[in-house]
Amino acid sequence: MSATAIATHLGKYSIVEVDLPGQGVVSLGVLLQDSNTGSLHLRFRRDMDLLAQEEDLEILAALAGDLAGKAREMGSEELFAYLEGTVSGSLRISDRETILVDDFSRTLERLYRQHIQSNVIPFKTHLPRYSLRAAAGKFLDNEEVVEQGWLEAPEDLRHLDTGMFIAEIVGHSMEPVIPDGSLCIFHAQVVGSRTGRLILAEDRQANAYAVKRYKSEKAATEEGWKHQRIRLESLNPDYPSWDLVPDEEKYRIVAEFIRVLDIGQ
Repeated sequence: MSATAIATHLGKYSIVEVDLPGQGVVSLGVLLQDSNTGSLHLRFRRDMDLLAQEEDLEILAALAGDLAGKAREMGSEELFAYLEGTVSGSLRISDRETILVDDFSRTLERLYRQHIQSNVIPFKTHLPRYSLRAAAGKFLDNEEVVEQGWLEAPEDLRHLDTGMFIAEIVGHSMEPVIPDGSLCIFHAQVVGSRTGRLILAEDRQANAYAVKRYKSEKAATEEGWKHQRIRLESLNPDYPSWDLVPDEEKYRIVAEFIRVLDIGQ
């Protein structure tokens, strides 16, 4: 994907900070302004109860909602001017910086992870990232898969559970849904029919992984329903799809694709 294709919008962002007793200056959230439309995108940390004392908690917990309301009433430019001119004391806002944006939601998440170091609350706010790199193409070999820390999930993904994890996708065959270099969220429990879903498949013999759209054809036998054909489909028509030998000992479906968390730069 070219730089021209990615940089389609102009935005400006600031970091909201607070000076807390005994902790110093702590980053609370990100304000991202769409310079073309004037709209405001904001993302604040969700661990306020672990961060602030009881006397400050109510104010900090309400801050994001208060700023979002003021942006709707005043417009983002007026809100930034108001904050830059009036905020003082323990609450602070950094100078606005210009940024090129391809997608405001993803850019906001990226800025949030760069500037906000929130407490990890496993499977409440954060999901584990694993070292496996899955191919948007043929199966991609991996060394031993290990946990590489925790990343905060998007704020609107509220129902996290222990079956969810994050992994990197390499290749162009699942574009435009899954761009090359994406960090993606998966769920290890694929419930119900897999046909038509985007899945993460493993070649057990090669310790290799691939992401594809799953299609299958079954036939009734004396032993029950058996796969006649399993097809892994690319979304990008420039890349091939292929059939798997219906061999449960060699291949298995590891997880279902949930969403893209971020796109590699």
